Amino acid sequence: MTIRLLMSSCLVGQCCRWDANNGKSIVTPRLHKMLCAGEVAVICPECAGGLDVPRPAAEIAPGHCAKCVLSGAGRVVNTAGEDVTAAYVKGAEAAVALAKKHGIRVAVLKAKSPSCSPAKGVYDGTFTHTLVEGSGVAAQALADAGVTLFDETELEAALAALD
Repeated sequence: MTIRLLMSSCLVGQCCRWDANNGKSIVTPRLHKMLCAGEVAVICPECAGGLDVPRPAAEIAPGHCAKCVLSGAGRVVNTAGEDVTAAYVKGAEAAVALAKKHGIRVAVLKAKSPSCSPAKGVYDGTFTHTLVEGSGVAAQALADAGVTLFDETELEAALAALD
């Protein structure tokens, strides 16, 4: 079978989130069949960028956006005050490389993530759980590469987009 879908690793039960949690697995019977058939590529851009599990939570710095981060004009910082921008950019590049390698045109990514959130919103960089308009760094890179993005609440729409 051909790999047709890219997904955030945490959405299929891998413990890769900053807090070592696996998030909320959204594996449905159809998605399970696709995973077993090798039709789904999974990636955690943060881990692919070299960050450990667990790790301090991170957010795109206030006043910056994913496009800014990708262009070198923005930063991603964690709760310890460390600049983790390079890891986020490296993870975004890995996600795009994976999508290009397999010709993947659809991705289901974790909402609100500074890496994965499609354009529905990310935290504002103040670590107060305040959402602002924007997307995560890897999501922005994937969108720029022509991949259609969905979040975990849109799995059925993403699967329909494959048909």
